[in-house]
Amino acid sequence: MPFKSGFVAIVGRPNAGKSTLVNTLVGKKVSIVSPKPQTTRNRIQGILNREGAQIVLVDTPGIHQARNVLGRMMMDELQHALEGVDILALIVDASANFGPGDRFSIEWVQRFRGPVYLLLNKVDQVKKPQLLPLIDRYQREFEFTEIFPISALTGEGCLDLVNSWLARLPEAPPMFPPDQFTDQPERFLVAEIVREKAILITREEVPYAIAVIVDSFDEGKDLIRIRATIYVERDGQKGILIGKGAETIKKIGTQARKDIESILGAHIFLELNVTVQPNWRQNSNVVRQLDWHRQLEQLAESQEESP
Repeated sequence: MPFKSGFVAIVGRPNAGKSTLVNTLVGKKVSIVSPKPQTTRNRIQGILNREGAQIVLVDTPGIHQARNVLGRMMMDELQHALEGVDILALIVDASANFGPGDRFSIEWVQRFRGPVYLLLNKVDQVKKPQLLPLIDRYQREFEFTEIFPISALTGEGCLDLVNSWLARLPEAPPMFPPDQFTDQPERFLVAEIVREKAILITREEVPYAIAVIVDSFDEGKDLIRIRATIYVERDGQKGILIGKGAETIKKIGTQARKDIESILGAHIFLELNVTVQPNWRQNSNVVRQLDWHRQLEQLAESQEESP
């Protein structure tokens, strides 16, 4: 049988379960997961390899009304994510009532000209009779190509969903090696994991003000030494992240190190620092420096490899 491959973009409102679904389908941590919305800032690709097929999953920032430079950058990332995509999947929280944000999301996906799926997520939290009127409500708003009730957390309904995607993907060679599960460089994955742990552990007003840059990544024979800086906007946020007796920053480092070691398959020494960069989300130059640092690294790497 001919090989099939293509791109599937997962879009939806903040905290709808996009990152959880991508991680579940790939079987590895590709994107950070947090109860706080708007934690995914860049397009992140997870690679699902099946016998005779490869699906490149594009995790995207949440659909929202941008209110600052960072928000506009995130929505620009979302718009660019649609370029070259074969299937668009709108994921929604089936346990929540339909509201203005859902209508805005539907209006946003209507610009896509290919197949649009509706994924009713968190069905493990919803009684089955509640799904039918919800499905009807969404169908009145837009004619979706397919509708799948799923649980990104438990995997319920995900096998049927993947098989449906595979049926619609074009015949094409694989775009990545079969042992690769993401297109993201190791430094970016490290930075995202540190940011995830900082968000989960602090649970304060800090998450939206956090950005992480990996300052050094030194691979030794038996140990990888990583030094990273967490950027915040105010001294008070720095105090929360460090904690009394540096207890919080140590906890962030310990939890991040365990995940990083699991992904990289190596022993890690992780050093974390916290720096205040006032109002960086409103400063376009700083936003590009902090959150697009990964792209600058990739550009530098490509120039070094050029003849």
